[in-house]
Amino acid sequence: MKYTFEILGVSPVLDFFNHQQTLSQRKVPPRLKYLGTYQCTLDALIESAETVPSQADWGIDQAVDSVIQFWMNHPEIISYWKQRLNDAGKDNLLVSRVADFESLKVEFESLISS
Repeated sequence: MKYTFEILGVSPVLDFFNHQQTLSQRKVPPRLKYLGTYQCTLDALIESAETVPSQADWGIDQAVDSVIQFWMNHPEIISYWKQRLNDAGKDNLLVSRVADFESLKVEFESLISS
């Protein structure tokens, strides 16, 4: 299974929590998770990916590999979001998404049909 990882932005902690609550009330594809970290470091992003529940038949090693590949291939994006997170202050999170391609496709299709 092939995974993709993206940094989506910076969000206040409470907004991220509310978004996660909303997602828990609707059917979200099984291998798609939104992650929040207080730091923009490779270690923090890997740790957040490793916390994904294993009951969804996740390929954790592949998901973590997608985080590492993103980090290695996009230094300018990492630098940009690291600065935005620092500018936002301590009550904010870096929000990212890890998903397999099929689950991401289902998520996008559900957004279009809503």
